[in-house]
Amino acid sequence: MFSVTSQGFVTFSTIVIFLLSAGLTFFIVKKYIAKKQLNLLFWSAGLIVFTVAVFLEILMADKIYSRFLIDFYLFLVAVLVQFLALGSFALFGNKKFLNYYYIYSTLATVFLVVTLIVSPVGNIINSHIVYGVLPLSVTISSSFVTFPAATFIILIAAISYKKFHSNKLLSIIAGVIIVAIAGTLYIAAIPVFLYYAEFIGILLLWLGFM
Repeated sequence: MFSVTSQGFVTFSTIVIFLLSAGLTFFIVKKYIAKKQLNLLFWSAGLIVFTVAVFLEILMADKIYSRFLIDFYLFLVAVLVQFLALGSFALFGNKKFLNYYYIYSTLATVFLVVTLIVSPVGNIINSHIVYGVLPLSVTISSSFVTFPAATFIILIAAISYKKFHSNKLLSIIAGVIIVAIAGTLYIAAIPVFLYYAEFIGILLLWLGFM
């Protein structure tokens, strides 16, 4: 019987998401090289991180993982939201706020790295799906990275859409928000929702940038 939590479905889904993400990353990097816009630089970095994280999901779906890969994956899904938030700040255009967020994001990322080093995460792969309870210190440190970033993304998205009234920008903003949310769903109550969010988010980004 077909199941959306089966190993075959999860592997197929992550491969499709990886291909979509890799293609969009190539396109956005080219766009940044041509236009040299700071928001495109951060979004390019975020998409590169997202693509690497999805590649690790493919490996983990096939039960290829280690403590280092799990820690590296948790680091990537947190930093992903950070880069997307930096891109949103750059799009907003307030250098003062952007500089403050540089400082905060650097300190929060260092805190996350330290907790990942000192607190063993263990195996969070449950039947080929990324799902498991994290140590409290890692949960707290990753929250310091992801929750403020996601909040800023949503606030700046609302301000930016009110300012520009662009349907393509709305699609990009929605895609950024959903991909950012997907970066926190490895401990969600419905773990397969992680893959739905990643797929929908990357499609919205394609629609916005193309």
